[in-house]
Amino acid sequence: MIQSETLELLEWHRLCQHLATFAATKLGATAARSLKIPDSQTQSELLLEQTKEIYQLESRLTTGLSFEGIQDIGDSLERAERSGVLAGEELLAIATTLAGARNLRRVIDNQEDLPILTELVADLRTYPELEQEIHRCIDERAQVTDRASQKLGEIRTDLRRLRSQITQKLQNILQAKSGAVQEQLITQRSDRFVIPVKAPQKDAIPGIVHDTSTSGATLYVEPNSVVPLGNQLRQIIRREQAEEETIRRILTEQVAAVKPDLERLLAIATTLDLATARSRYSFWLGANPPRFIQREDREMITLRNLRHPLLVWQQQHEQGQPVVPVDLLISPQIRVVTITGPNTGGKTVTLKTLGLAALMAKV
Repeated sequence: MIQSETLELLEWHRLCQHLATFAATKLGATAARSLKIPDSQTQSELLLEQTKEIYQLESRLTTGLSFEGIQDIGDSLERAERSGVLAGEELLAIATTLAGARNLRRVIDNQEDLPILTELVADLRTYPELEQEIHRCIDERAQVTDRASQKLGEIRTDLRRLRSQITQKLQNILQAKSGAVQEQLITQRSDRFVIPVKAPQKDAIPGIVHDTSTSGATLYVEPNSVVPLGNQLRQIIRREQAEEETIRRILTEQVAAVKPDLERLLAIATTLDLATARSRYSFWLGANPPRFIQREDREMITLRNLRHPLLVWQQQHEQGQPVVPVDLLISPQIRVVTITGPNTGGKTVTLKTLGLAALMAKV
């Protein structure tokens, strides 16, 4: 276990922040910022193979590996499991995440020589039927569609008819009482259709005043002749809202039924995004994949042209000084090394560079 003081001294958190900028999703960026260092070489070697395969895959693709559509739907899944009703935006996010994950799997499955990635996505379940049902019931504006249920379609037909009746009545009043209105306009206040009436002429159009202009010169009046229609409209709107909630509840229950698989999907997408971020960061650094030596073979640790990654970032993004590379050759039998030299000669940077290189090899 690496001590937190060591990580702080090496500024590991800063490197994780830099890595997060190469992630494609919020999930990947969050995971990168709190990157866990494996406890075993076996785990590190698996991560390294993932990174190398992503690097190989992206070199074949024209535009790189796409994570389009994948979103952090974790909170929505938790709420669905607790019998909450998901909003249209949340349901759409689930549908796009399913599509995005399916596209990732398709790209990987269509390539050869990617055994680690192929195994990773082998048990990825993307539920195309759930995605299709969400899109059938929820439109691109996250609103419930007319076709979501026959009952909702009939309710909305009634709503359109009733709104048309109210609008026609108000148009007739506007024309008949043109001298009493501020302008030929039908608007809404608190879900009620109203017309702007000149305050001194309010008795010309009897009705309910739902609002007043800032100056007080205009009253927004719902004429008495349309009040019954307005009441009827409000009742139908409540029926519409109830039916919309029923539809979203049914979709939410379908999501809750497959929550474990969707959580697994998020975990796989995060793993892929992290591997992609590591690959893209390494390409940006001009780095080489590390190789783990066998200590029993007494093989020498050899690091050529090693550069401190945080200084490289500083040079590229903050107009820092050019980074001077170092060569490190360490014999396995060496246990203690003394580094001497003048101040600002690079002793601390060299040690920190070696420490970060070891940590980066692990993840």
